[in-house]
Amino acid sequence: MKLVILDRDGVINEDSEDFVRSVDELRPIRGSLEAIASLCNAGYRVVVASNQSGLARGLFDIDALNDIHAHLNRLLAEIGGRIEAFFFCPHGPEAGCECRKPATGMLYDVAVRLRTTLAGVPIVGDSDRDLAAARTVGARPVLVRTGNGARTERECGAHDEIEVYDDLAAFARHLLSEH
Repeated sequence: MKLVILDRDGVINEDSEDFVRSVDELRPIRGSLEAIASLCNAGYRVVVASNQSGLARGLFDIDALNDIHAHLNRLLAEIGGRIEAFFFCPHGPEAGCECRKPATGMLYDVAVRLRTTLAGVPIVGDSDRDLAAARTVGARPVLVRTGNGARTERECGAHDEIEVYDDLAAFARHLLSEH
């Protein structure tokens, strides 16, 4: 199975310190939707795995989150793309849950739901917690410099096992050139 797992905020859409709380606040990063469409058209299954602590903080509710995800898929459908599933952790950082990245529960849920292994699967994120979770499950950690990615790259330094790209579009071009 050809699979790519994406973080949402900072990878697909602009991140916000105030959280993306509604469809109106969703701002796709230039080229990200086209990158997802190109992956889909090349036979990749694309899913999102995202910490969404705004739910626990009461900044938005599950209906607003579902609206945001439905809107993303409508935008993608217009250009031939699709996010197959949205996995998210609804807990705050202090909850100590097993699903909030860098914990791996959410990623293992992806593997169970899709009946696949995560070995070598690209997991694209903009924070160290995304990369740490990817490494723990034996996936292929990929850092993009969008969102918090440039800061993550500076703070965490270069890791030999981590690929770094300017954005999701650059990663997608590279991945598609491998095959």
